[in-house]
Amino acid sequence: MYQDIKERTFNFALQIINFSANLPKTQAGKVLGGQMLRSATSVGANVEEGVAAYSKDEYIFKINIALKEARETHYWLRLVNASNMQSGKPVINLIEEAEEIKKILGAIVSKLRG
Repeated sequence: MYQDIKERTFNFALQIINFSANLPKTQAGKVLGGQMLRSATSVGANVEEGVAAYSKDEYIFKINIALKEARETHYWLRLVNASNMQSGKPVINLIEEAEEIKKILGAIVSKLRG
């Protein structure tokens, strides 16, 4: 399971890097792109740190941070779509992937706390 979420969040970050590079070079595009880029790359980084955690509590803590960052990324993607900065299949696919990652990370946290 660890490898699956590690790879999935890594690939998601790569997709966001490419996607954000194509946002408009306006002030809004730069701000939203930067915010989205920071939160999306943080998801995978926190998953990586969680996998290397020394304790169950540390693992839960890092995965919970990854979950928060996934939620934030989902927000920025929805905002980009709603503002028509980018629309269509690419942004919809990223929104759906962010939603799936949120569900997976949320399930991990719930299971370990349970």
